[in-house]
Order: sequence, then C-alpha cells, then structure tokens
Amino acid sequence: MTPAILLLATLPSASIPVQDPGLFDRENLVAWCIVPFDASHRGPRERAEMLQRLGIRRLAYDWRAEHLPSFDEELDALQRHGIELTALWFPTSLDEDARFLLDRLSARGLTPQLWVTGGGAPTPSPEERSARVAEEAARIRPIAEAAAKIGSEVALYNHGGWFGEPENQVAVIEALGMPNVGLVYNLHHGHSHLDRFPELLEFMKPRLLALNLNGMDPGGEAEGRKILVIGQGEEDARLLRVIRESGWHGPVGILDHVPEADAETQLRANLDGLRRTLGPPSP
Repeated sequence: MTPAILLLATLPSASIPVQDPGLFDRENLVAWCIVPFDASHRGPRERAEMLQRLGIRRLAYDWRAEHLPSFDEELDALQRHGIELTALWFPTSLDEDARFLLDRLSARGLTPQLWVTGGGAPTPSPEERSARVAEEAARIRPIAEAAAKIGSEVALYNHGGWFGEPENQVAVIEALGMPNVGLVYNLHHGHSHLDRFPELLEFMKPRLLALNLNGMDPGGEAEGRKILVIGQGEEDARLLRVIRESGWHGPVGILDHVPEADAETQLRANLDGLRRTLGPPSP
C-alpha cells in the first residue's frame, strides 16, 4: 500500500462533509435487491409506490423466475410513478429469460444497464488466467452485442469467485474491446478488498458504471455481518470519503438484501444511515 493510500486508510470513521452532494443525493440513489428480498412480498404497484414515497427515483431490478410474468406490469408501474429502470439483473448467457427481457425492454425503448455475473475458482497460473479471460470474454460477447442493439450497457457484477475480482473483470473488458461493457462494484461482495479500496477504485474508475453501498466491517462477511445498514460499519465513513473524493460519478445503489426484513424499512434505514454518516452539507 502506498503512503498516500495508507494515510487515507487510517483516517477515523467519523461524520464527513459532503463536497459533491449530487453523488449521494437521493435523486442519484438506486434501490437494489428489493424484489425477492422483500419480506412484505410487494407487487409491482406497491413497490413503485414505496419508492415514490421514499423519494427514490431509480431502481435496479432483481428478480426470480416467478417475477417475469409480471415484468410488463412492473414497467408500467415504474412509468406511472416516475421511477427509472436504471439496471436489471441479467442472465449469464442469452437464454430464454435473457431474450424475453431484451424483447420487453426493446419494445418500450428502455436502455437499462444489464448486470451480469460469473464465478469460477482461482486460476493458478498466468496461462490459465489468460485462457479464463478468453472464455469469459466469449461468454459475455453475445450479451454485449445484444445489449448494444437496444442501446444498453453491460456491467460485469462482482459476486465472488474468480469473476468477482475487479482485475479479472477489467481483463475481460479489455479482451472484449467493446465500448458498452464496464463493471458494477458491490461493496457487500468486496470485504476482502477493504484494505486496498482507494487504489482499487482508481483502477476501476474509467470503467465503473455503478457502485452499490453497504455497511462494511473488516472481515464482515466471514463474521456473519455481510449485509449491514450504512453507518453501522466501521469502515463506512472512510469508504464514503474515498468514493466522494475520487471524482467518480454514476448511479449509487442502496440495498435491502435482507429476506426477513421489510424492504421499505431497510431502505429507509440505509437512507438515514447514509445521511448521518455524511453529516451536514458544507455551507
């Protein structure tokens, strides 16, 4: 870790002033993991009403197979309530579900980011890593080509494993050489990156399409504290400072992701925790 990064990493977790309120402004926040994770099992209309009530104007849509029959109803409800479909969880290949989603998006002229994940065990040699990069690029290319036809971007989603390491994701992006492919970084899948997050963010920044927040403790995932409300984590103020001072700007996600919790309660807690951790705006 360089001296500058070490200094930043040791700053205390305290309330910090907002120099760029637009980044963490409610208008820029995206609700994420609020469909299958909502203990209240809201339908499309109730979900859009909830977001409107909270003042959240953007949704990243996660789904399970049982939600696809009501996808058109979901899009109708979002439109009625002025909610943007910013992104959606996308299959790992162009299967039947993927083509259905693309068809419905195309029919409505919608161009959300498509969040695509992967996995895989670590590659023990440079040669095996190169082969894996080529394999993953070949897997992603048809998705990216289909996304380009409707005007969408593809964001590689860190979800653990080999594919969840940003260096590997960037290698795949470079192998593809397609302008509509970037990445989305999820703090809740990045506990192992905490000690080098400032350096990592600078590395990802030119290709970073979205960033999802979470309360973060060192070793939190291993200790059963993977999903925390923003402000409950030891590292939260530092991470928000690093993100703000990086100069990056894009959609910022806040989570439910707690199956036993009501999505509105969890989103409201994250909104309040984000506000408290940021502190009052600078005069």
